[in-house]
Amino acid sequence: MQELPDCLYEGKQPTLITPSSPTPNHPLYLSNLDDHHFLRFSIKYLYLFQKSPSSQTFKDSLSRVLVDYYPLAGRIKVSDDDSAKLKVECNGEGAVFAEAYMDITCQEFLELSPKPNKSWRKLLFKVQAASFLDIPPLVIQVTHLRCGAMILCTAINHCLCDGIGTSQFLHAWAHANTTDAPLLIQPFHSRHMLDPRDPPRVTHSHPGFTRTTIDKTSSSFNICKYLQSQPLFPTTLTFTQPLILRLKKTCAPSLKCTTFEALAAHTWCSWARSLDLPLTMNVKLLFSVNMRKKLTPELVQGYYGNGFVLACAESKVQDLVNGNIYHAVKLVQDAKARITDAYVRSTIDLLEDKTLKTDVSCSLVISQWAKLGLEELDFGGGKPMYMGSLTSDIYCLFLPVAGNCDAIRVQVSLPEDVVKRLEYYMVKFLDAKDKEEDHSFAQ
Repeated sequence: MQELPDCLYEGKQPTLITPSSPTPNHPLYLSNLDDHHFLRFSIKYLYLFQKSPSSQTFKDSLSRVLVDYYPLAGRIKVSDDDSAKLKVECNGEGAVFAEAYMDITCQEFLELSPKPNKSWRKLLFKVQAASFLDIPPLVIQVTHLRCGAMILCTAINHCLCDGIGTSQFLHAWAHANTTDAPLLIQPFHSRHMLDPRDPPRVTHSHPGFTRTTIDKTSSSFNICKYLQSQPLFPTTLTFTQPLILRLKKTCAPSLKCTTFEALAAHTWCSWARSLDLPLTMNVKLLFSVNMRKKLTPELVQGYYGNGFVLACAESKVQDLVNGNIYHAVKLVQDAKARITDAYVRSTIDLLEDKTLKTDVSCSLVISQWAKLGLEELDFGGGKPMYMGSLTSDIYCLFLPVAGNCDAIRVQVSLPEDVVKRLEYYMVKFLDAKDKEEDHSFAQ
């Protein structure tokens, strides 16, 4: 894997793109699902497009769409009271927009960089800021390539949007880039539908959270700290529809399940096996569940804030490593079934306690980016040749595959020896004949 060439910036970079007309000036309350510490990072996408719109068209359409999505042109602040809650100062300061050139073709990029590596970071302008909260909520870089293609990288603050919300915004921007017609889905800004109750009522157990004060004295093995103490290497495994169907057939006795349930269970089991954990150790799987339609009443169409909660499945390692995903699939299904209106309301109330944090100490975290329409983005020059995450971490992503809506890419970073074992266990369900016939895993 070779290093990408440096980006060449011309003139004064970056610029601030402000809304094209006046926008409301007010603070925007963020819900407890928006502002807890686990989401204090940016969702970073990388798109490769074969054709590039003109720079001015791109900037003009962004300026217009920021009228509708004006909080993304604001700045995140900590509330003045003692709650330490976050808010968005909707002040129209603008989104960061950088433009660069890289001496490479789109085919060379795909050949040099089949999966995320550190040199990809060149493709997103690094904003100098004292803390994460000081970085503008929307940072964009367009990098023009020698062949006329472009790479679009975006960093969208997770406290403002979840995956569905980012997809909604990006499609709105693409819409504005190709037409002057009104947006098909108007963004819904208010977060008050997710206000905590007064007084808060925690009515369910929430094993996906732990109190920060407990961890300091805990003697249990912390998988997260162990992994992050070593150099990490990304792996990307592509599961096509035939492979997913084959995976489902390994579930014995036969169990009706979704693609996500089967692949999440299989990834969890393979992860546990690759880490060679004690058989009696209890491990968790945390995964995002869209709860927009699970609330009563449902969240309003166009809601782009964080409309998900983390479901939690738990198991002893010994029940995950026997080569059959049936047990894990059942646990994933049970965890999904627990996400009801009452469970979500209980979660919101629970997060009034600011000593709580997401328990990643013995957990695999899976975030679902497939099935969000991210790979369908079209600014007028065609859909992307590639779509993925700019970075890779110990948290697992299920990514879409450009040009194949039924396929899913599983991406995660682990220490080198663990990565090799994970790749082995992820494909072990295939026999030799299948491996010869299907080259989907080659990266």
